[in-house]
Amino acid sequence: MTVARPLPDHHPIALLRVADLRAVETGAAASLPPHTLMGRAGAAAARWLCERLANDHRPVWFAVGPGNNGGDALVAAAGLQQLGVATQAWMPVTVARAAGVPISAEPPASLDGYAWVVDGLFGIGLARPLDGAYAAMAERIAARARAAGRVLALDVPSGLDSDNGAAVGAGAAVAATHTLTFLAAKPGLYMGDGRDLAGDVDVASLDVAPPVAPAIRLNAPALFAPAFPARRFVSHKGTFGSLAVVGGDTGMCGAPILAARAALFAGAGKVHVGFLGTGAPPYDPPFPELMLHPADGLQLAAMTAIAAGCGLGTREPAARLVHEVLSADAAKLLDADALNLIAARPELAAAVAARGAQGDPCILTPHPLEAARLLGCDTGAVQRDRLAAARALAARFASVVVLKGTGTVIAAPDGTLTVNPTGNAALATGGTGDVLGGLIGALLAQRVPRHEAAQAGVYLHGLAADMLTANGTGPAGVAAGELAPAVRALINRLIYPRADT
Repeated sequence: MTVARPLPDHHPIALLRVADLRAVETGAAASLPPHTLMGRAGAAAARWLCERLANDHRPVWFAVGPGNNGGDALVAAAGLQQLGVATQAWMPVTVARAAGVPISAEPPASLDGYAWVVDGLFGIGLARPLDGAYAAMAERIAARARAAGRVLALDVPSGLDSDNGAAVGAGAAVAATHTLTFLAAKPGLYMGDGRDLAGDVDVASLDVAPPVAPAIRLNAPALFAPAFPARRFVSHKGTFGSLAVVGGDTGMCGAPILAARAALFAGAGKVHVGFLGTGAPPYDPPFPELMLHPADGLQLAAMTAIAAGCGLGTREPAARLVHEVLSADAAKLLDADALNLIAARPELAAAVAARGAQGDPCILTPHPLEAARLLGCDTGAVQRDRLAAARALAARFASVVVLKGTGTVIAAPDGTLTVNPTGNAALATGGTGDVLGGLIGALLAQRVPRHEAAQAGVYLHGLAADMLTANGTGPAGVAAGELAPAVRALINRLIYPRADT
């Protein structure tokens, strides 16, 4: 039996990089007494912890660092004591001496006896890897999180780069089960290693308003749900468009079929599949609704949208087919080998950019290696700053870019960025990218605007994996084809809920 799980309460909140946060801090501090923000942060952490202690009367233990993050921790510890909660703190001896604090530098033999362990070592200002006593303590706190949970990081887990979600300098970092982040959320909490290190994230604004028009936001249904078409009684299959899924060179016919099946479940009116190679099936027995053709038999001019690239290969016929796709008037998504061909052939790259300049942007859905090929760099450069890489691709190709990975980044041609919070390791299997391409293609066929189609597809694709995992199907062993029915259920719960539910 399928269990209906509560949907996550995501909102399109602002995500601020360090430079943006410093500007917000400076602006707020200019009109406030000294140390006001630290006092508010510590008080917010004390309230957060007190609400979660329930009847647990064990003390709360704080790891305290030398800077503002350590100050937040000490204010929180003092606040808890005023509320009747016992606290203990640890600071390395060099820090204690510099501050004139008579405090033992020796950590406890075990962290098991505490209700909560609080990481207040370092925040967003850390510029070098954790080392010495700090690195050792980060490892101990991470072990506590894995074994017993109830580890709270203040602002960001110590050692995490809050801009990109990587460990600073590839060093050690705290792994927390919860993070209470201050002023605004940070993109690194939702990308890369940040997803594993931060745990559940709550935001304490400290009564400081975020920017009115942030350049980076967290993806959420409010950004895309209004763009979905109405499902009126007078609707017919033409109302929801025709999608062509183009790919499938010899030996790779499964990829476009996966994409096309996902498009059916995502509500496209009609779905065609065009195979480039030989050996394609005459029809899809589980889904005979799909219309299968040789690629040269597709009438691209009759399509509302085209999703090209899955299993396409990079032979010369594939390049010609991509050129034909780019010449069509339909909305276009380019994935997989279509992207590799664009990276290798300047004339195709120029055609993509020209479409965008004419007001007809494509959607490009690269994984990091494909993104590196498109940018002419290596994968490491892409992963070191995924936000910058996505923005550079969107500008170069005048397209909407979906840079896949943990914390998928959606970049619009105008430079605005969205970071996606859904998805998990269930997606780490072959074919899930094809499903995403078919899902976004189906939304394009339904005339959802490009940017909103990309945001919706990525969010629902990840949320389907989350739902399957919550119901016990994942994270191990989820087949790509299992995502599509879950996406259908989510669309009908999020976008088209019945009035009586």
